[in-house]
Amino acid sequence: MEDEPMSAEESLNLIARQNRRTRRELGGGPARMLAAWALAWLLGWGFTYLTTRFWVAVPGWVAGGIVVPLLFLGAMAYTTYTSIRSGRGIRGPSRTIGAMYGYGWALSSIGLMVVDLRITQFQALSNDEVSLLWSGTWLLLTGVMYLAGGMVWQDKLMYGLGAWIIVSAALSVLVGYPDNFLVLTVCGGGGFLLGSIVYFVREKTGR
Repeated sequence: MEDEPMSAEESLNLIARQNRRTRRELGGGPARMLAAWALAWLLGWGFTYLTTRFWVAVPGWVAGGIVVPLLFLGAMAYTTYTSIRSGRGIRGPSRTIGAMYGYGWALSSIGLMVVDLRITQFQALSNDEVSLLWSGTWLLLTGVMYLAGGMVWQDKLMYGLGAWIIVSAALSVLVGYPDNFLVLTVCGGGGFLLGSIVYFVREKTGR
């Protein structure tokens, strides 16, 4: 008797399990990528908050214009390297889904940058409001993309992290400047760090 074809749900579950197993074997699991982003958010936004709130001698643009971009570029470079390395062992639909998700990040980031830059050029917003605009919208985009990733790979932790980041985006705008940087540090960076720890435990236990 021939085996019955798998349902769509069973196929997605199989792809997710194979994807996680391959990434564990290649050392490219999400724990390390989230740890890199946690470091960037904790150090970058933490330094920005301290300079804007307490360290008057340090110009705010040093943190927001130099430190944060450098840390984020480093995290992006590490994420790209890890994704490419782990993707070498993945074939078929799982590889296609991963590529489409990566392109989604790139396209949405470029689109949001154009929108924020254009709004900033109107000069209708104060510097404090511009800070809220950029930090809030980028945090919101990050949360939505994590929600999408959680749905695609049926990863409840990734989905939950996305939901938490969206809540953090709303909170960062509500608290105002410069406390929005504290929200980015504690809620954003802390969320990434907690996610990294949970994924690390998963990898070690093989779940």
